[in-house]
Parts: sequence; C-alpha cells; structure tokens
Amino acid sequence: MDWRDIPSLSALRAFEAAARHGSYSAAARELNVTHAAIAQHVRALEAHLGQSLMLREGRGVATVGAGAQLARDLGTGFAEIAAGVRAARGARADGPISLTTTQSFAENWLMPRIASFWSAHPGLAVSISAENTVVDLRRSVHHLAIRYGRGNWPGLEAELLTDGRNAIVGTPALIGRLPKGLDIATEAGRRALATMPWLSDTNFGEFFAWLRAQGVEPDALNVSELASNNMVLAACRAGAGLSVQPFAVVEADLAAGRLAEVPTVPDRDLGYFILRPPGPPSDRLRLFLRWLRSVA
Repeated sequence: MDWRDIPSLSALRAFEAAARHGSYSAAARELNVTHAAIAQHVRALEAHLGQSLMLREGRGVATVGAGAQLARDLGTGFAEIAAGVRAARGARADGPISLTTTQSFAENWLMPRIASFWSAHPGLAVSISAENTVVDLRRSVHHLAIRYGRGNWPGLEAELLTDGRNAIVGTPALIGRLPKGLDIATEAGRRALATMPWLSDTNFGEFFAWLRAQGVEPDALNVSELASNNMVLAACRAGAGLSVQPFAVVEADLAAGRLAEVPTVPDRDLGYFILRPPGPPSDRLRLFLRWLRSVA
C-alpha cells in the first residue's frame, strides 16, 4: 500500500462527520474543533481528489458526486477501526471499561453509586467520560454509553436502565407559591406556571417539546437559559426558578426535600438506556452490566 494515496486522516474524519450530520457545525462539535477547521479539511480533501464532494444546502451541507459513496465507505471503515480498538482494549485483563454519559447523569446518578462497584471490584477500572455531545459508539472506542431517549438507536443494543420520566421541580418555597392542587392540564394551572421564573439548559431541547406535550406553551414562560444543566440544577436548588429535569437526575434532591415536584402526566416511553455495540460482552463488561442493573 502506498500511504501517499491516502489523504489526511483528519480530513477524512472531518468529511465523514460533516456528511453524516449534514452540518459543518455539528461535525465541529463532535470532533471538538472549529467550524472553519471542518471546512478547511473538506476543501483539502476535495483538492486531493480533484473533485467536489460536498455543497451547501440551505443551512447545512450535502454530499455530491462521489462524496456520498466515500462518506459511506469511511463510516464503515471508522466503525471497523473503533471495533478493533475496543477488541484490543478488551483483550487486556487490566484494561478499563470505558463509559460515556451526560454530565448531569454522571454527577447526579452514576457517581453517588459507583463507589459500591469500586469497593466490590477494586481490580476492575472504569473510565467515565461525562460529555453532552452525542458519541456514535460504532465509531468510538467506548464500550458503553448511557443516554436519555426512547430506546431507538439504530445499530446498537439498547437496554432500559432506569426511569426517564421528566419532572417540573423547584424549591419547596418556590413551589409553595403555586396554587394548591394545581392541575397542569387546566388553563388555570398553565396560567399559574406562566407567572413563575423558569430555568433551562441551552442544550436540553427536550425541555420545550416535553412542556408542549403537557399543554404548556414555552413561549409564554419567563425562561432563563444557562450554559449547562449543572448550572441549572445549582440555580434551581437555590430557588432561582422552576426547571424540567429527568427524574433520575433529581431523585436524591426530591428524597432529601431540597426540591419538590409539580404533578404532571408521566411519559413512560422515556428512559435512560445502556447502549453498546452488537456482540457478546467480555467477562469484565458483563460484570459491570450486572452491577448497573442491580443499582437501578
């Protein structure tokens, strides 16, 4: 093989991510680089191959010519590379299990429980990556992900870990300002909620969709958007506003009385799911999965 025939790996990764997302910005977030860097890599790849591969389409981008086939081939190739790395890592008796999940779930659900696993299995290392960017397990070296949704992740094995219902929460003092017996399904209940301050994570788009499903129009609310859900939780615990949170994230706060809940209609399809690539798990991974199920 003449490696001079293969373009820069960075350029190939940038092009594949942009083609998969249909967006330079989304590709930049996934690869932790700038929008300009993705565009530069794509231009360099086009120059290397002597043809256009991608064009702007509305606010996004789309592949043209040989670009579509190249993107599919690269996706397959990167998935195989990631699988090979996972297999090599899994072959090490002392290699860590690598898990990715969101910052809020890691801090509020996983970390308070992980000590019991480390105490029971001190020789089994677990590497936890807390990040809000969505990681494609087929292209990453992580063994597991824990993600919020409805269980429909194509190409991955998904297993429900814990209840994913949402809750409207605030300090008991703040919720005490609402009418007793408030019914979110009534116009009076929705008007009462509209008089309250609200907090939202700028990355939590489900906040608005879920409220609309409850009959509450987010545009009618006074919402302060913060950069992360950890900031939202800190402000919510301090009484700065109401917030929509996954129940698993605020379960300890509700049990301790730091937060209280507004009655809502549960959506039982939502949950936190364990995701992993297809195939039998290693003995070490099977042990960790058994522990996750036990603490959930």
